[in-house]
Amino acid sequence: MLSDVIEFRIDRRSGVSTYMQIVHQVKQAMRLGLLSPGDRLPSAREVVEATTVNPNTVVKAYRELEHEGLVQGRRGLGTFVIKSLSSEATTGDDAPLRRELTAWMRGAVESGLVVEDVDALYTAVREELYPSEERSRTR
Repeated sequence: MLSDVIEFRIDRRSGVSTYMQIVHQVKQAMRLGLLSPGDRLPSAREVVEATTVNPNTVVKAYRELEHEGLVQGRRGLGTFVIKSLSSEATTGDDAPLRRELTAWMRGAVESGLVVEDVDALYTAVREELYPSEERSRTR
C-alpha cells in the first residue's frame, strides 16, 4: 500500500526521466510540507506496485535524494526524510501567498484558461522574475 502522503504520478511522455520525476515529486511534497523530517518514503516495492516502474529506477531516485542530503536510507527500515524544504509561512494552506495564488487560479479557470494556458503564463512570468543562469549570462 502506497503512503497516503505521496502518490507518484509518472508521465512517460513528458521527456523527463522517470527517476527525476520521482525526485521532483518528493521535493515538491517536502516544499509543501506533505513530507517532513522523520517521515518514511514509500518502499521501492510500494512505488513499483503503484506505478509499474523498474525497482532500480526508484532506488536511483532515492539515492539522488540521499546524495542531496534530503533523505537517509536505514537498512531494513526504509528511507526517511532528514531535511525540511517547507516554509509553512509561504506554503501552508493558510499562507497569504497561497491564498492569493488560489484566488488567481480560480480567476483563470473562470476566464476559460486551460491548464496549458496557465502553465505557459506561469513559465513566462517565472522566467522574467527568476531568470535562469543561462539567460542571465547572455544578457
